[in-house]
Amino acid sequence: MVGLILLDKPEGMTSFGAAAALRRLTGEKRVGHTGTLDPMATGLLPVLLGQATRLVSLLMETEKEYEAVLRLGMRTDTLDVTGRILETRPAAGRAELEAVLPRFTGEILQTPPMYSALKKDGVRLYELARQGKEVERKPRPVTIRELELLEACGPDTYRLRVVCSKGTYIRTLCDDIGRELGCGGVMAALRRTATGGFSIREAVALEQLEADGPAAHLLPADRAVAGYPALQVSAAQAGRFLNGGQLDFARLSLQNPAHGALYRVYGPGNRFLGMGRADGDKEQLAVQCIIQI
Repeated sequence: MVGLILLDKPEGMTSFGAAAALRRLTGEKRVGHTGTLDPMATGLLPVLLGQATRLVSLLMETEKEYEAVLRLGMRTDTLDVTGRILETRPAAGRAELEAVLPRFTGEILQTPPMYSALKKDGVRLYELARQGKEVERKPRPVTIRELELLEACGPDTYRLRVVCSKGTYIRTLCDDIGRELGCGGVMAALRRTATGGFSIREAVALEQLEADGPAAHLLPADRAVAGYPALQVSAAQAGRFLNGGQLDFARLSLQNPAHGALYRVYGPGNRFLGMGRADGDKEQLAVQCIIQI
């Protein structure tokens, strides 16, 4: 089975567990998800099957959209409501929250949380955190393109919409907003609503997959990279590409493509062959990955 399934990950399941569930349902050993969701998070998790797993790294680069619930007036060790409470204070009001949100848009620096899957000397940070250890983490640049207050869910709880670059920690964003307000803040819930050009409206629940069978919800592999431009090649060029050969720009009618630019490559019959990468030095399209279906 080769292709893409858009899963609506349930709360309480790890992304690894979700991939394992699809491995069991499909019988396909090669299963890869594109962007980890914490167990408490729900929402859109694109899962690639078979040879389509070669496209995983391309989907990891894409922008994400989330709806997050922010609770003001407290801080925890995990930066969310599941953690040990470190401090409580009177919560700031809605007007104060709306006033600080613009300070967190654009390119900002974030310090990754201790409860994350990043590694320090080969050990996951969350494993060190569970041992009561804290290590230095360098702030990293991330981009928050949109940050919008959607509604108040209570006197100290608000639902936010966040559109951000890969590598953005929403728990850290909630903590940083709380610090800026001086009252503390934690993430109370998180749902990913878009990634890789896909919307949560296209996703299917695990129970529905089990009822219908995964084949009923399998999308073609090239849907995963639909945001990249397409190139049509001849039968001879398709054979060369599938054997790892490079294709001359001139024969493809490519004029000065950006070095490193990626293209979807299609052979006769609109057969998806894989991804090509522009090599400006050699003026050739090199093979990025091959998908043979």
